Amino acid sequence: MHLAQLNIAKAKYALDAPEIKDFVDNLDPVNKIAESSEGFIWRLQDDSGDATNVQAFSDPSIIINMSVWSCADALKNFMFRTHHRDFMRRKKEWFEPIADDSYVLWWIPVGHIPTVEEGVEKLEYLRNNSDTPDAFTFKSHFSAQEYLASIA
Repeated sequence: MHLAQLNIAKAKYALDAPEIKDFVDNLDPVNKIAESSEGFIWRLQDDSGDATNVQAFSDPSIIINMSVWSCADALKNFMFRTHHRDFMRRKKEWFEPIADDSYVLWWIPVGHIPTVEEGVEKLEYLRNNSDTPDAFTFKSHFSAQEYLASIA
């Protein structure tokens, strides 16, 4: 099994605004770090090389990121032990707080590429049901074995 993740953010500014320029200018370098990270499998991107133009919600200020990793530790290492961490620390500069869960993790079969619709469904499932083996956060982090047992 591989670990899929979807996270969303509500931008305070249009992506071409000077207030968010530092974030936008670093999308490519941070994405390259992800792609070269151990355990990276896949990430959502459009023709521009990132996913900022992918609209998954009716609110156009909500941007999404979705990726697949070999395991939770690989994702955590990228998130918290690379240059990505520096941008997570600055998210309040660029993004509005989101009251509900803003990310979701779920297990997928090896070789499966999740769709945006699948990711949004998992986020909604998490928001409605809290952490379960089907959709969870790092707080609960259900293992692939727990997920498989839950569907057996």
